[in-house]
Amino acid sequence: MVSPRGPNRVLDDFARMMTDAAGAAQGMRREMETFFRAQGERLVGQMDLVQREEFEAVRDMAAKARTENEALKRRLAELEARFGGVHPNPGPTMSASSMPSAGTEPMSGQEPPVAPGP
Repeated sequence: MVSPRGPNRVLDDFARMMTDAAGAAQGMRREMETFFRAQGERLVGQMDLVQREEFEAVRDMAAKARTENEALKRRLAELEARFGGVHPNPGPTMSASSMPSAGTEPMSGQEPPVAPGP
């Protein structure tokens, strides 16, 4: 004869074993998630990526520069239309080699020295 606890005990043991297996599977799942997350972070860390905040800041700067560039283009077109496309002569420019060095400037009221001609 089958004892009243016999089949229930088998089912209880089976349920306990399944619960333990489910707990072990969840633990393995957490370990796998942690492992893959760490590997992903390591891989991303090795790449030369920027933070979203940095990207958005540079994008905003580029948009502002583009807007300013368009405004300058319009202004230049207006000035060229006003002056007939002829650029006014800004005058002579001085290069670094033609600029007087310290101590060679004439004192006020004196003429600079002139090199004798041929």
